[in-house]
This record gives sequence, C-alpha cells and structure tokens, in this order.
Amino acid sequence: MRILNTMAARAIPLVPRSLIRKISRRYIAGETLCDARTRIRALHAAGFRTTVDVLGESASSSEQAESMTREYLNLIDALGAEREPTELSIKLTALGLHLDKDACMTRVAAILQSAAAHGINACIDMEDIRFTAKTLDAFSKFEADGYAIGIALQAYLKRTSDDLVPLLARKSSMRICKGIYAEANEHLVDGASRDRAAINAHFVRHVSTALEAGSFVGIATHDAPLIDVLTGWLQRAQIDRSRFEFQMLLGVCEPMRDALRAQGFNVRIYVPYGQDWYGYSTRRIKENPRIAGYILAAMVRADRMR
Repeated sequence: MRILNTMAARAIPLVPRSLIRKISRRYIAGETLCDARTRIRALHAAGFRTTVDVLGESASSSEQAESMTREYLNLIDALGAEREPTELSIKLTALGLHLDKDACMTRVAAILQSAAAHGINACIDMEDIRFTAKTLDAFSKFEADGYAIGIALQAYLKRTSDDLVPLLARKSSMRICKGIYAEANEHLVDGASRDRAAINAHFVRHVSTALEAGSFVGIATHDAPLIDVLTGWLQRAQIDRSRFEFQMLLGVCEPMRDALRAQGFNVRIYVPYGQDWYGYSTRRIKENPRIAGYILAAMVRADRMR
C-alpha cells in the first residue's frame, strides 16, 4: 500500500484542480481573510491556540512582496479588532528576501510593529537551506529590536545543533519541526533522507536542550511515537506546561490533536489561508502519500459512477 500511495503522490500534477480544491478544504481555512477569521474563532472556542499564515512564498516581484505585506497588515488589523489571541507565521521569501534583503527587512519591520501594537506575536518560518543563514540573521536583528518573535528550526539539518547555541544563550523562543524541504544528503543528519524516524533522536535532543536552557518551545510534529517520547520526558522532567506547546497543521491528525488538548497540553494549530491554495495543497499531499492514495481512490470511484 505504501508503494501505491507513493506512486499516487508522484501523479498529483495530473489530478484535476477541482479535486485538489475539494481535498484542500480540510487543510486550508479558505481563500479570504473572512474565511480565516471564521476558522480561527472556531478553534479558539474549542480551546486551541492558532498561528496564521498568508499562503505564498518566493515572491516573484517587489509588487508581489508589497501585496503580501498589505495582506498581513489587514490580517493584523482584523485580528486586533476582535482581540483574537493568535500568532503570525511569516515566510521571508514571501516578503522578498531573495529579491532585496533590505526591502524585505523593512516590510517585516512594518508587520512586526503593527503586530506589537495589537499584542500579536510572530514566528519566522524556516525555508530551504539557501535561506537558513539569512533567516537566522533577520530573526536575530528583530529579536534584538525587542519584538515578540520566534524562529522555526528544522531538526533534520546537521547545522541546527550549531544554530541553536546562540539562540539558547539568549533564551530565544522557537518552533522545532522535522523539516520538509528536499535537501542534499550533505546537509541532513544521518539516515534522514531514507527514514524520517532517523530524525527523532535529534528532534528530542533539540527540544530537551532548549527547554532546559529556558527557551519557550513549540513542538511541531504529527509523529505519534515521537510525541509519546516527548510527553514522557516532559512529565519526568516536570517541565511547566506554560513553557511549551504542541503545534500541528490544520486538518492533520485531529484525533491526536484532540487527545493532547484533553490531557491538558497547549496545542497551537497552523491556519493557512489565501489564493495560493493549490500550491500549498499539492505540497501537503506529496508530503503525506496516504492522502494521495485517498485522492486516487476517489478518482477511481468517480470514474466508475459515470
């Protein structure tokens, strides 16, 4: 079955956009700010925290980066007006990091200033290895400027152990995830390209080291065995639950998400919205071949009903 699902994932570009759109409703709040606000309110009412991302990465022009900036500012105004206790997730390439670093920094500063005025925190997402150093540099500057901001780190990268050192010295807030970008083996921890479980020991070490150093940590994973290991360690180490939270994608592993919340853990849900629903959805499907297998089965059933 795993082989069939993987084959289905590779065939995703051939799947009709209408079917991708139907599947995407589970993983995306919608295309508009109004859609996002509705989903955010529902999650907050159910006891979850949220982080909101305006879909899009690698802006192709300064105009596109400026448009993304305006969308974030509109989002902040809307969330601030309703006093929604949420957080922003920001990808620097969506704001033009690869086009003009100085202009990107100006855009991010405008977003962070507005967010601070409304009591909203932010987290800078980590992207592929080409932008790791620049992203860390940008985070360090904004953190030094006093903004309430965190940084995402990817446990599958060899360099993360070294990247953590200055962050832990400053007790920086961080999100630790496994990492999803297709990187060359030379950048990855041993075995990561063949087996995602090979990342787990590194993930646990990074989380435990960060918490012991006094950092706030967002534990971003859907890996059930990994979560079991971490919850066991957190309880044995008597880590106060105000110092960490679990983080999950909208629509993914909802029974596990609900179980963690029922156990009294804080859980933050990543809520994406925007016009780039197709690109985001196809990436999520490729990352989870079981979803691709479901889509293929749905297509076969639809064809038989004609």
